[in-house]
Amino acid sequence: MDREQLAAFLRSRRAKVLPADVGIDGGARRRTPGLRREEVARLAGISVDYYARLEQARGPRPSRQVLGALARALRLHDDERTYLFQVAGEQPALPAGPSPHVSPGILHLLDRLDDTPAFVIDAKYDLLAWNPMAVALMGDPTATGSRNMIWNLFTGPTGLTSQEASRFADECVADLRAASVRYPGDPGIQSLIARLRSTSPDFTRRWDEHQVCVRRVTTKRFEHPVHGELVFDCEVLDLADAGQKVIFYTAEAGSHSAWVLCSLRQRPAYAG
Repeated sequence: MDREQLAAFLRSRRAKVLPADVGIDGGARRRTPGLRREEVARLAGISVDYYARLEQARGPRPSRQVLGALARALRLHDDERTYLFQVAGEQPALPAGPSPHVSPGILHLLDRLDDTPAFVIDAKYDLLAWNPMAVALMGDPTATGSRNMIWNLFTGPTGLTSQEASRFADECVADLRAASVRYPGDPGIQSLIARLRSTSPDFTRRWDEHQVCVRRVTTKRFEHPVHGELVFDCEVLDLADAGQKVIFYTAEAGSHSAWVLCSLRQRPAYAG
């Protein structure tokens, strides 16, 4: 616990919260910027003396319950809440699970990428959103029985017949193991792992190797039913707070793959 840093942080955040933000009538003659100490203490459900000692860097180490109450009282956003816990010598609670909701800003980004296949997956590789170029390249995800990329990879009809598919499988399993630790209580992740272990020996072998990674940038070779082998740079935008990733497929300028993307943009129809 860093008492001086904790005290300074509490004072600075208190000064930034307007009384109206928390339903308090500030009055015309208020001189204190932001909230008063007694107001923060009342909102957090702790004594004024205890809160004053925290701001004076002479208080005891606050409990996780008190830290959570202070974060709510001071209207801290997620990064500030994490900092509050860490400066007090605590780790914030783990998120319950990845969000199933894609933000409007990310959906707008997908719509603007009219020349780049892009899609959003969550931590367990469920497809959440995609743009028309992704459909043109890989087909309509709604036409398959499952939107989970790992499940389709290990239980689909093609199997892991190529070196590329095997490498991708290694990365996916290692990524899924990392997600299982980040979200230990998420029932969707645990159910997926259990179903795959009971269904796929290929998955079980990889899972028991305990490899861990988080995919960010890789090369993706894709066998298109009309245009043959395509090679893409697979860029990954990590949306850590939501437990999601945005995947972009880009091709080297002047390459056959770049020409195919250009043709798909003009005639966005999957020929599979």
